[in-house]
This record gives sequence, structure tokens and C-alpha cells, in this order.
Amino acid sequence: MDLRYTDEELAFREEVRAFFRDTLPADIHEKMIDAEHVGKDDFVRWTRILNEKGWAVPHWPVEHGGTGWGPMKQYIYLEESQKYPAPQPLAFGVNMVGPVIYTFGNDDQKARFLPRIANLDDWWCQGFSEPGSGSDLASLKTRAVREGDHYIVNGQKTWTTLAQYADWIFCLVRTDPAAKKQQGISFLLIDMTSPGVEVRPIVTIDGGREINEVFLTDVKVPVENLVGEENKGWDYAKFLLGNERTNIARIGVSKQRVARIRELAAKEMSSGRPLIEDERFREKLASIEIDLKALEMTQLRVVAADAKRGSTGRPDPASSILKIKGSEIQQATTHLLMEVMGPYAAPYLPEGDDRWNEPSNVPDYAHFAAPSYFNNRKVSIYGGSNEIQKNIIAKAVLGL
Repeated sequence: MDLRYTDEELAFREEVRAFFRDTLPADIHEKMIDAEHVGKDDFVRWTRILNEKGWAVPHWPVEHGGTGWGPMKQYIYLEESQKYPAPQPLAFGVNMVGPVIYTFGNDDQKARFLPRIANLDDWWCQGFSEPGSGSDLASLKTRAVREGDHYIVNGQKTWTTLAQYADWIFCLVRTDPAAKKQQGISFLLIDMTSPGVEVRPIVTIDGGREINEVFLTDVKVPVENLVGEENKGWDYAKFLLGNERTNIARIGVSKQRVARIRELAAKEMSSGRPLIEDERFREKLASIEIDLKALEMTQLRVVAADAKRGSTGRPDPASSILKIKGSEIQQATTHLLMEVMGPYAAPYLPEGDDRWNEPSNVPDYAHFAAPSYFNNRKVSIYGGSNEIQKNIIAKAVLGL
């Protein structure tokens, strides 16, 4: 298997790099470099630039706005966008519910939702996890009872990322409580402005407010918002989570962070010399780079196999391997970035600036090291915890 880029692919990579250099607004780029918070308006602005170019949903079928790129070009585009870095399109729409709709949805759902997802006219969030139903997702208890032309939905979702911005939520709900737990679940699209939907924020350890609880009380959902068949939602969820786990590898993100670590370690001093000259530090950095290169080769093998096999509509079990190692490397890079910052990595409280009589001597780039470190503790959990992924590998890859 030849894992080298062809001349055509190398030329495409240069085209992508030039597009990001020339098109990404400078203020958004600066936020991305320093791992600063990128707000809703920034996401919308950048997504619409991508959509005007025709690159907002590159992996979608051409008839729904995709580019027609093969798996290798899609991989190159994703890696370069993460390395530059540029904001990634909102995953809940582009990578999750969008592919579910164009694979399993009806024509009316495709026409209604897909163009609005591509242009970020609708902001989506994910209603999967519940209190007591996270890694064991099939034990979910949110109920949807059919009453005429509507389902009446009652339950609670949690860890719902960016639900405070959302126009829609795609939900797993239990429609047949008498069936085995995986067989009585359906996939519903719920308007967040519906009466009975309540969003409550959960403040995270880094002080952020990106995750929420969503309460559903007697929410009326039109039957036409059911995706696919009733009680087949577990199959659609597995399809969705396979896509999520592959993207969680985020090789480009880790490459950009390694480059940033090298840059900052050349500025920060340790024992009278730049930290990058410290042998122990260089060993740690080299270990991460070796793991990252191995992960990249594994990702390329998966991409090459996907190109050869063609789309089957089923996730490759190897996506679990990518998820595990990718999340571990992301956590390792944020940990090493904290080490580069040293005492400057103490959590930054912007409200404290007004109470100091002297200007701060903390460099601006240090402010977001601790929040990034704390926030990345979650990547080994969401999308299916790494422990669960090891079970999938044991069964689907090793045949145990």
C-alpha cells in the first residue's frame, strides 16, 4: 500500500493552504492559534465563506453540496484546515446529523435540512447522553409516545454541547419500552423553540459554558421529523458515532499544537537557556511526535482502504483505534504546553485584571494554556469513552 501523496494530491494541498492563507479572517485565525474561544458569529462567518467556495461539506455527496473529492483529498483538506488552524464546520450538523439525513432520511428531510446545515442557517446540537446513560447509551430513558401526527417527548439529555445556540437537536428516544434496549430506539429531529424545551448551562472546570442539560417536557414533535424507520434509531446512531470517532483523531490539530509548542519553547527560558534545548523536554516532545506520526500512518491506511473499498454506509471498526490514540495525543500535547508555560499556566481569570495596580507580566499566549488543558480532558470520553472503544476493538478487530 503506497501511502505517499501523488503529484495531484500535493498540488491540491497547496491549493488548500493558499485558500486558508488568503481567505480566513485574521481575527478568527489569531483566536485559533492561541486556543481562544471562537464564538457563534465567528463560526457562522467562516462557514458561509466555505459554503460560497463550495467547501463547507466536502465529504457529502455532490448532489447535496459535496465536492466529489475522494477520501484522500478529504483527508488532506481536513488536516490542512486543522493545522493552519481554521475553525472546523459545526460537527453536529456537518459530520453527524447531515450524513444521517442524506443516508437514511426521506427526500423532504434532505431538501428541508441539508442546505441549511451547509450554510449554518440552522445550528444543531446532539441529544444522546443522559444522566446514567453515557457510555451505555442504549439504556437511555427519554420517551417518545405516538399520539396521532405527533410524538410526545419527555426526558432529559446532558453534556449537550453548545445547546445554548442551537435551533435544532437530533435526539435518540425510546419508542418501544418493551423491546430489547437497542431495538426500541428512534431518531427524532426536534425544534429547540418547541414549548417544553429547556436548556440549563453546566459550567466546566475551565470556566466555560459550552455544555448544557436539555429538559424535554411534553414536547410535541411532528411525525415527519422521524428519521428512517421507527425503532431503528440505534443503527443510525452507530453510523453517526463511527463518523464522529474518525474525526476525533484530529491529527491536524495535534500537528498544529506541536508546532506551537516548539515555537513557544524557543521563547521560554529554563535554567538560563531556551526550554527547547532541555534534553528531557525534547525527549517528551519527540515521544509525542513519534506517536503522532504512527497515528497519521494508521489514519492514511484507513483512508486508503476506504478509497479502495468504497462507501458501505458502515463505520470502519478501525475508527475506534483512531479515536483512542488521537484523544491520548491531544491530551499529551495540552499537558506539554502547560509545561512550556510553567507558572504562567496558572488559570487565567480575566475579571482579575481590573484589581491589579501593576500590569501583568504574563504573556498573552499563556492565558489559554490551562483552559485548553482542562477542556481536553473530555476527549477520551465523548464519542464513546476509550474504555468502550477497546471493547469494540476486541470484538470487531481482534475477534475476541
